[in-house]
Amino acid sequence: MRNLLTLTAASLIMLGCGSDAAIEAEPVVEVTTPIVQAGAAKFDGGKLAEILDAQPEDVQARYEARHPAETLKFFGIAPGMSVGEALPGGGWYTKILVPYLGQDGQLTGIDYALEMWPEFSFANEAFIENKKNWPEEFVEKAAEWAPEDGPTITATTFGKSAGTNAGKLDAVLFIRALHNLSRFEAEGEYMTKALATTHKLLKPGGIVGVVQHRAPEAASDDWATGNAGYLKETSVIAAFNAAGFDLVKSSEINANPKDKPTEDDIVWRLPPSLNGVGDNDALKSEREAIGESDRMTLIFKKR
Repeated sequence: MRNLLTLTAASLIMLGCGSDAAIEAEPVVEVTTPIVQAGAAKFDGGKLAEILDAQPEDVQARYEARHPAETLKFFGIAPGMSVGEALPGGGWYTKILVPYLGQDGQLTGIDYALEMWPEFSFANEAFIENKKNWPEEFVEKAAEWAPEDGPTITATTFGKSAGTNAGKLDAVLFIRALHNLSRFEAEGEYMTKALATTHKLLKPGGIVGVVQHRAPEAASDDWATGNAGYLKETSVIAAFNAAGFDLVKSSEINANPKDKPTEDDIVWRLPPSLNGVGDNDALKSEREAIGESDRMTLIFKKR
């Protein structure tokens, strides 16, 4: 039977120790093989393919844009690993990870700090009060998506201390989860604090996998703060470097050269949101032809 643990405000508790997925620093190159060492947990493409094939049709319809098989292979995520998932949201990746990591694995959902939510215009008092229960609710919901031989499931927020969980995770995934941390950095150093917590949670040599909407490098820094959803790749690399991480590899798995945003654009103009389209069928067709956003895909290693 899977083990279900809810993490309290004080700290995470008893994270399972997955296999060490440490990686050696290499030049930044495009690779198609998973990032694992000999003797470490191995990426299981067959198992992942079965899980992906079992997802609902609406989820599978987005594989062409989100490339979950290629992305998890690139990050070297393997059954038995202890993995943190930043901002799980509705569980798109959670529903893939819980059956894939297996009974020897660990999945820890990590939400934004409770103190950050008031920065969002939609976050009223009731919303914020409900967020206090998020760790327990995530564990319960993820348990519904997990098989009987699923991983230990836990949850915390970036506002909590790593506590006894320090140095336990093999990997933390930030999949389209950095832009809000960045956009509110000035208000509460939320990105700085989140990366510091991530560094503490990871075991020596642990990795961070990033997929993030990518701003053109020629764009102004004032626009590419995350308010429009986009961040510059150089800015993301600099932030992780300052937080104690080295860039190991990059990939164009999630690139989309058709997405060429100007400083009048936001990422949510594109599918699946199609913000601002309304009843304009021509505009809808134009944006659907672009597809989902251009995204960087990066691997960092804890120093």
